[in-house]
Amino acid sequence: MNEYSFESLELHLFFSRIMKEHALFLEAGFQMKDTSHIAKARWYRVQFEALLREVVGISDGLIRGEILQSGEIVTGYTPFAEQKTQQLTGIMIDSRITAMEQHFKADCNRCAPQGLEGRVQRINQKAACLLDGLIAFKESILHDVKHCCLFTANYPLLIEHIIREAKLYRSFVRELEKEGCLCPQNMRDVELFWNQIMLEHALFIRGLLDPTEAQLIKTADEFANDYACLLEEASRKNCITIRELTQRTVEETMRYRDFKAAGTKGIVECNIASLILPLLADHVLREANHYLRLLQE
Repeated sequence: MNEYSFESLELHLFFSRIMKEHALFLEAGFQMKDTSHIAKARWYRVQFEALLREVVGISDGLIRGEILQSGEIVTGYTPFAEQKTQQLTGIMIDSRITAMEQHFKADCNRCAPQGLEGRVQRINQKAACLLDGLIAFKESILHDVKHCCLFTANYPLLIEHIIREAKLYRSFVRELEKEGCLCPQNMRDVELFWNQIMLEHALFIRGLLDPTEAQLIKTADEFANDYACLLEEASRKNCITIRELTQRTVEETMRYRDFKAAGTKGIVECNIASLILPLLADHVLREANHYLRLLQE
C-alpha cells in the first residue's frame, strides 16, 4: 500500500494549498456586511491550511523528484506572494509551511515509515469531508451571486472554476479510498479539463488587468483564443490522434507558463497595474506547472 500513501501525499501537497487559497480569495472578495460568509471562508482557509501543514510534516523524503522540481508545490515567487498578499489583505498566512516545502528532499527510497498508511487514511477522510463542505459553500455563493443576492469581487465564472477544481480533487480522494491508488488518467480527459482551466485563467487575467496594460491584455486574449482552439480540437479527436495535439498543448502551455511567471514577478514587484492579488498570480502559475507535468509524463 506504499503507492496509496505516496500518491495521497502528492495529491494533497498540490490541491490542499489550492483549496486554502480558494478560500482566501473568497474571503478577500466579500463585502464588510457579509460577515457570515467571511467567517465561513476563513474557517475553510484555516482548515485546509492545517491539512496542508499536517501533510507537509510527514512528506519530506517521500515525494517524487519530478513533482518537487515542477514548481507545482511552490515556486520561487510563493514566499513573496504570500507576504505581499498578507500585507495587502490583512489575512494571515502561515508562511512556515512554504519554507518547509522549499527544503524538501526528493524521495529517498520510497519506503513508507511505520504507521504512515493509517495517518494518510485519516488525512484523506478529513479532506473528503472538508471538500464536501467547501463545494457546497462555493455552490451557495454562486447561486446567490447569480440571483443578485450577494456581491463579491470574484467573477461568477471564477466561482464556477474553483468549484470544478474542488470536485476534481474530491474525485481523486474518493478514488484513492476506493481503489487504493489513482488509475492512469485518459489524456483526452486531462486535456479537456485543464485546457478549460487555462482558458479561464487567461480570461480572468485579461479582466483583472488595468485597462492601461494594453499589451498584456492582448497577450491574455491570444492565450484564451489558443486554448479555445485546442479545446475544440481535443473534443473532436480520438485517443490515437490526441497524441499529436498533446505536443502542441505542451508547447502552448510552456509559453503560457512563462507568461504567467513573468506576470507573477511583475505583480509581486508592483510593476503591473491590476486587481490581481500576488498570491492569485502565483496560484495560476502553479496550476500551469502542474498541468505541464501531467502533459510531459
